[in-house]
Amino acid sequence: MYFLSPQSLWLLLLLPLLPALYAWLLRRRSRSAVRFSHLGVVRAAVAGRAWRRHVPPALLLLALAVLLVASARPTATVALPWARSTLILAMDVSLSMRVSDVKPSRMVAAQEAARLFLREVPRHVDVGLVTFAGSTQVAQRATRDRAALLAAIDGFQMQTGTAVGNAIVVSLAELFPDHGIDLEALTFGRPSKSRSLDEKPKAPPKPITPVKPGSFTSAAIILLSDGRRTTGVDTLEAARMAADRGVRIEVVGLGVPDGEAGSAEGMPIYLRLDEPTLREVARMTGGEYHHAGTAEKLRNVYENLGSQMQVVKRETEVTALFALAAALSTLAAGLLSMVWLRRID
Repeated sequence: MYFLSPQSLWLLLLLPLLPALYAWLLRRRSRSAVRFSHLGVVRAAVAGRAWRRHVPPALLLLALAVLLVASARPTATVALPWARSTLILAMDVSLSMRVSDVKPSRMVAAQEAARLFLREVPRHVDVGLVTFAGSTQVAQRATRDRAALLAAIDGFQMQTGTAVGNAIVVSLAELFPDHGIDLEALTFGRPSKSRSLDEKPKAPPKPITPVKPGSFTSAAIILLSDGRRTTGVDTLEAARMAADRGVRIEVVGLGVPDGEAGSAEGMPIYLRLDEPTLREVARMTGGEYHHAGTAEKLRNVYENLGSQMQVVKRETEVTALFALAAALSTLAAGLLSMVWLRRID
């Protein structure tokens, strides 16, 4: 624990003066009480319960001490559920996902693992789905409707090509709709001019100040791919965009680095897992790389990711908790004074 306003703690040095003042007042009261000869006062003094009258003042002193600590704005690292959490699941739907080195195929194994993942993710977390191959689409915007997400997973359509960088860019555009992230401008070097009548105009690019990678704890991207980029934005350039915004990318590499070489398109190299680039994406963004060479490993990776996303440790100001403790101590002092002493000191 540390304090945002530690200078306020100097006031704690004044607290010992209060017990001294309290003792002085008791002596003064006892001298005044000698002038009276009420028998009830004598009985109360010898009843063996004189200690009770000291409890309410002690509780008030404790409340004051806690309030002074609260004024220093204590801050602690606590585990909290995300108030507004969003996960973007970016899944490769390129034709290489038909390869059967992961049984029954990479695509079927990925779909099964994604369904398991949705069961593990807490209900309060919004999940979005982005699919990518040669082109990239938002298959389902971030939602808590798990049925809609499952329907989108079941409706995957495979395509040629692999645009890993585009998947990251589109995922960021979903997370930051006000940043003016334009995939076409990044791909072709010019802003998009034509749009449909029902399409809202995009916000102009928003200048950002780079932050620490992985520091944006309200959202994360989970990227699953079995190949390497063949088109679109450079993968590491897109990863840098995520890193500058503090968005962590958890990367799942599906398949094996020396995957099947048979390809009807005559491009066997694109069936091989590009582990160096995927590892770098995870490293740059503060995430982790998970290699899933089999269907069982893939399911385990998604299951573990689901459990890891439930809570997040944050530096949180706990002033309110100290203020609550002080209020309860004050309330207890008042109640005990009423019950034991028949008055409120």
